Amino acid sequence: MKTAFICLLALAAAACDSSAPRPVAQNANAAPAANSGIERPQTAISHSSENQTPPPAANGAKSKWTQGGEAFDTSDLDKAIATAEKTLSGKPSDAGAKKALADAYYKRAVALTDKRQYASALGDYRRTLKYDPANADAKDWIDKIIMIYHSLNKESPKEGEEPPPLSMKKGV
Repeated sequence: MKTAFICLLALAAAACDSSAPRPVAQNANAAPAANSGIERPQTAISHSSENQTPPPAANGAKSKWTQGGEAFDTSDLDKAIATAEKTLSGKPSDAGAKKALADAYYKRAVALTDKRQYASALGDYRRTLKYDPANADAKDWIDKIIMIYHSLNKESPKEGEEPPPLSMKKGV
């Protein structure tokens, strides 16, 4: 018993050692010294989720797609599509005219993809397949764009709902 008492007394004396480090109270309202390179301590407020993306809806619902990307001049691509459409309207059963129109839509779709206008590009890739069902690149891009929308937890535009390109006309 005497040994236990001595051990407890030794532990208490070690715990009360005046040379042991002690917590220092910090004044959270004090401004850091100018040009000292010392930052204020972080607070719990700085770890809030205020500027973070909200988590996906718990029920798994996807949000509506939005048009985005960088606007650019599509007038040359639009003219090529208009010319190919006019040629096809004069020869509706001409395979070469269908292929030319599919190629024109595909070129604009690639340009729109490069400018991150995925919703508009999706429409052009779909139109490419309408006139050239064997175009494997267009099929692949449709799958990739739909996958991008799903990874962002957004619906992809339905066929026929795709917006026109965000174009910036020359001289504007």
